[in-house]
Amino acid sequence: MRDRELAPAPLARTAMAFVLAGGRGSRLMELTDRRAKPAVYFGGKTRIIDFALSNALNSGIRRVAVATQYKAHSLIRHLQRGWNFFRAERNESFDILPASQRVSEHNWYLGTADAVFQNIDIIEDLAPRHMVILAGDHIYKMDYERMLQQHVDQGADVTVSCIAVPREQAKGFGVMAVNSEAWITDFVEKPADPPGIPGRPDLALASMGIYVFDTAYLIAQLRRDAADPSSSHDFGKDIIPHIVRTGRAAAHRFERSCVRSVRETAPYWRDVGTVDAYWEANIDLVDVVPPLDIYDQDWPIWTHSEVVPPAKFVHDEEGRRGEAISSLVAGGCIISGASCRRSLLFTGVHVHSFARLHEAVVLPGVDVGRGARLSRVVVDRSCRIPEGLVVGEDPALDAARFRRTEQGICLITQAMLDRLA
Repeated sequence: MRDRELAPAPLARTAMAFVLAGGRGSRLMELTDRRAKPAVYFGGKTRIIDFALSNALNSGIRRVAVATQYKAHSLIRHLQRGWNFFRAERNESFDILPASQRVSEHNWYLGTADAVFQNIDIIEDLAPRHMVILAGDHIYKMDYERMLQQHVDQGADVTVSCIAVPREQAKGFGVMAVNSEAWITDFVEKPADPPGIPGRPDLALASMGIYVFDTAYLIAQLRRDAADPSSSHDFGKDIIPHIVRTGRAAAHRFERSCVRSVRETAPYWRDVGTVDAYWEANIDLVDVVPPLDIYDQDWPIWTHSEVVPPAKFVHDEEGRRGEAISSLVAGGCIISGASCRRSLLFTGVHVHSFARLHEAVVLPGVDVGRGARLSRVVVDRSCRIPEGLVVGEDPALDAARFRRTEQGICLITQAMLDRLA
């Protein structure tokens, strides 16, 4: 009998994902006072970093490392509790790599490239054929196998994932120009005046902070960069522009590998780097048909699932009815004679009688006092909202007491509430 021809193994089987998760994300203001941006809660029960990690897992990558630095305890604890199922006996690995002066006794991670450089020995021990470098602070669903395939087929030195964004928003990203064969001809990090796309001057082609390299080539570039005293040791500022000038840098369009369920009509990618963007992306999820389908079981978003009782809604009297309309309510919540509309409540939130929430993003463990009215707010973890507090109805008063954004979103923390007393 003739041997059956075997299909080639997925490239993800030979790849390693390296997630850069050390940044603070200062534009999220007080939300990152105690945690790194990748550890910020999102979507009712997940953290921001869960999206990059879930994409890697769902793509078939079984070698994963996460580099941490800024206020990493919350992030490390989450990773230990939610991502400890990788098994060495299955040729899997999951490494948490805090900045630990591994190369120099004087330097922590100096930049994104240096974070990888300082862990070259770990990468070489695992010997992956390809490296997928990921930012740990974006919300999206993506099959990295498709990007790996383009990288190999095109014979690129580096492949950079990109997405078209409004030019005004592109100021915070690496912006590239490409030719008709998808080769990058220019790359500028965070330009003051981003160049537009030919034929679409209102849009710019922004880097998503996702890079694919052959491992040997990446290591050579990292060692070259580490020896350059004038470098800031950053992928977007140093590594990628150098390869654009001297090598072969390819652009990978996000729409080619974006994962969408039948309910999702357009590719979805968000940098939730501001309070406004964070609030909007969470509230997006309460729509009847949200732009991001987190219920897609073909591409699940993995996370640490706490052991909590079901959500409970109690009291059924006129004016005191426990209800949630067009809202997401996580386990352990108690809606006691209160009303929630177009709101997202994380685990263990307790909303007391006669309280009203409208377009509120409420992080875990918050207690909302009787009669409080909160509209267009983000409430940080474990806050105790006083009885009768009103937020979202008087802009001047809100700005005097809380962090109020240009779009009128109020961020509430316990320190702000303590100053009310």
